[in-house]
Amino acid sequence: MSESLPVRCPACRRSHRYTAPAYPCACGAPVAAPLDPDRVPAAVGHRSWREEWVTVRCDSCGTRGEWPQPELGCPCGTVLRIPVVGERADAQAGGGSRRPAVPTVPIRTARDAVTAAVLHLRRLGHEDVRRTGRHSPSGVELAGRGVLAQVGPSARPVTPRDVECLWLTAMTESAVCRYFTVAGYTEEARARADTLDVPLFLLGPAGAPRPVNGPAEALDADGAST
Repeated sequence: MSESLPVRCPACRRSHRYTAPAYPCACGAPVAAPLDPDRVPAAVGHRSWREEWVTVRCDSCGTRGEWPQPELGCPCGTVLRIPVVGERADAQAGGGSRRPAVPTVPIRTARDAVTAAVLHLRRLGHEDVRRTGRHSPSGVELAGRGVLAQVGPSARPVTPRDVECLWLTAMTESAVCRYFTVAGYTEEARARADTLDVPLFLLGPAGAPRPVNGPAEALDADGAST
């Protein structure tokens, strides 16, 4: 069951009640981050990728999954980071163990779309995926060791130019590339992606990326190359 916690904004002193969102684990059980009532929420200033994630254990199956750091937006404009009990999402797991099942995130916002793409890339073996910080008119750019991905969270279908720009950038960085979007691809974009061998994934409302071309289907079947 999701936890609820009273929260006071340090900027305007307005009181709120925050309820941790629940996400479905790979086993199907809802999982919510355990909120820490003994720590004071902090205003979010400079964002870093490391602080965007927390590790949460599913009570039903024991799987540890990485979920977005709980946050609350106050009407005064302040964003509060809600403290969570437990490990940081970037804590290192013990070596030699099998990779746990990766959960999915229902997509309601642009942030959810990025989260779903990151989780899928990690399932494919790209553990160090992060935001690049570079501005992209097509969406959010993610990068990891040897991989570059584009996430399109807007309602605009992906065009051939979008695919070509991602492919060219990946080529200059000697990386493979993947494309994720919530709005779909034009027929021309799919054809261009097939020619360039760029895997295309569609992000549905449930958060599980669906392959929509041959390279993506092959990638999902075989996993990331090493």
